[in-house]
Amino acid sequence: MLCMVCGIMDDKLPICAIVVTQNEERNISRCLAALGDFSRVIVVDSHSTDRTCAIARDYGAQVVSFRWNGRYPKKRQWSLDTLALTQDWVLWVDADEVVTPELVVDLRRVFAKAPEEAGFFVPGKYVWDGQVLYHGMRNNKLCLFDRRKMAFPVVDDLDVEGMGEIEGHYQPVLKAGHEGASIGQIRAPLIHYAYEDAQGWEARHRRYACWEVDMTRKDAWPRDPVAWREQAKVFLRGFALRGWVMFLYSYVWKCGFLDGRAGFDFAMSRKRYCDMIRAVMREGG
Repeated sequence: MLCMVCGIMDDKLPICAIVVTQNEERNISRCLAALGDFSRVIVVDSHSTDRTCAIARDYGAQVVSFRWNGRYPKKRQWSLDTLALTQDWVLWVDADEVVTPELVVDLRRVFAKAPEEAGFFVPGKYVWDGQVLYHGMRNNKLCLFDRRKMAFPVVDDLDVEGMGEIEGHYQPVLKAGHEGASIGQIRAPLIHYAYEDAQGWEARHRRYACWEVDMTRKDAWPRDPVAWREQAKVFLRGFALRGWVMFLYSYVWKCGFLDGRAGFDFAMSRKRYCDMIRAVMREGG
């Protein structure tokens, strides 16, 4: 891409990478070190009390403070509404994720010309207890999109505990006037450091389980932009054997057994999370 001001080649991707943080000093260096190919990197921080912001500035990222007022927009949509963004395309990267060189190559291919799609799903490759998993279930997030065409939905969850200031585990949606826009798929993954200590995993997923149960009780889930994914999610939310389905899907169907003990433990973690959801449902009557 030719820089019109200086007349030299600018090889940065025309994408703003946004990382939302709170007390992420353990993860943030690893995350930001992989974002050098993006034209802009912004860390939106919720008043961390550790070295998160100092480390981010050391990496040359712009740091913006966020304090939630208890209403919508939540943190990600607030960033889209408030930040003076010069790029139309945004990639959301969690602090415990790392952009791979393969993903950068894929993005350069996609952005060799202006994409017609409204957004792209990006798969996640898990790291479980220090081991990269090459098989098993992967998440697939719509975390790369054109902010002119997509946004995070407002849902009826302000009285639901578990997520708070951050948008929950659902996808962004197409804006009015762009309902027919297509959504693409990136093949190369983000690396996701999903498990680094048992206590933190259990506490985090217990919170997520409580949030998910209340979302289902209130029928507050936004529709997934992909029809078959929406149908699968609706079915599994009410299915008593959901935990075993997720275990078998990850360990058998997606060949998680090829990752050895780590693949088994990861598949069991999917089942445990579903069991947490069932337990919270029973506790609530």
